[in-house]
Amino acid sequence: MSRVEARNLWKIYPGDVVGVKNLSFVCEDKEFLAVLGPSGSGKSSTLRMLAGLEEISKGELLFDGRVVNHLSPAERNVALAFESYALYYRLSVYENIAFPLRARGLKGPEVDKRVKEIAELMELTPHLKKRPGSLPGGLQQRVSLARALVRKPNVTLLDEPISHMDQQVRHEIRARIRHLHDELGLTTIYVTHDQAEAIALCDRMLIIHQGELQQIGTVEEIWNYPANKFVAYFVGEPAMNFIPALAKGTNQIVIPGETEEFLFTFEGEVDPKYVDSQVELGIRPQQIEVSRERKVANSVSGTVKILEFQGDKVVLTVSLDDQPRSEVKAVVAAQERYQEGERVWLYFPPPVIHIFVEDLPIIHREKP
Repeated sequence: MSRVEARNLWKIYPGDVVGVKNLSFVCEDKEFLAVLGPSGSGKSSTLRMLAGLEEISKGELLFDGRVVNHLSPAERNVALAFESYALYYRLSVYENIAFPLRARGLKGPEVDKRVKEIAELMELTPHLKKRPGSLPGGLQQRVSLARALVRKPNVTLLDEPISHMDQQVRHEIRARIRHLHDELGLTTIYVTHDQAEAIALCDRMLIIHQGELQQIGTVEEIWNYPANKFVAYFVGEPAMNFIPALAKGTNQIVIPGETEEFLFTFEGEVDPKYVDSQVELGIRPQQIEVSRERKVANSVSGTVKILEFQGDKVVLTVSLDDQPRSEVKAVVAAQERYQEGERVWLYFPPPVIHIFVEDLPIIHREKP
């Protein structure tokens, strides 16, 4: 087993600078957990505490129920891979991969067996005699990962290992990382600021902001039931739209206009104390239905201002009628031909409307 549990972890740097604040989570055995957040949110500080590279200021870290705060990185038996490859360029690829095994006292046939096994998994066999400097970046990162994984770690910790690569190589390496995770039965914690990367790789996501846990859950849970406005905005590309509105009932809101009010109903209910209060309507661009004709209800009109062609889809920026400075992004299929300046209707399906007050969601819905 390789279960990781963080209990109320803090990282406080000199000058009382808080890097991580009261962070608690569990990464189950063989789980792939992505730690996602903007730059400076505390992701790397968290990973370095897990690895033993940073002292834990307060709290407990447990591996399989055993407190490991006092253990060194080697004693924790964690594999580490970072954005920089940190390879030994005077050594061959073979010797780079073999290095951690030799450091642990393994010799001869056992070293050779393990190096060749991981090299085959990473498709590095033809390159074992070469030096890393002669290889392109994607292959160098494979060598770095092979070296980290060759000693069969309890926990694999990856800190933005492919963020600097071009898009094609990133797709290849991240697919290989997930394949290795499944093939070797690893427990993996993967830090990234790239949500597409996190979504493609993870079983669950942990969202962190300003050193604090915002939400942990599956992609579906975080997409459909964001814990707060930050999570709702941060996860999703394009980001969720937020529109000022007025609560007219426990399941109705109005977007007021100068000449017309646009009434919307939604699934679930809000506390009656919010009726007649100012709220924000949240709707994801991918869940808006765009048409040239008005639907019966739950629609608002606007004018197309910008079209962004993205291959199989187009992102429309629509300026809402009678709403100064209110713009909404909507995603449509590429074959739907809209023009700048064209008037359209935007339909918001009731099940996907979110309502926020002071950054917190206030709709109470039953999860399926």
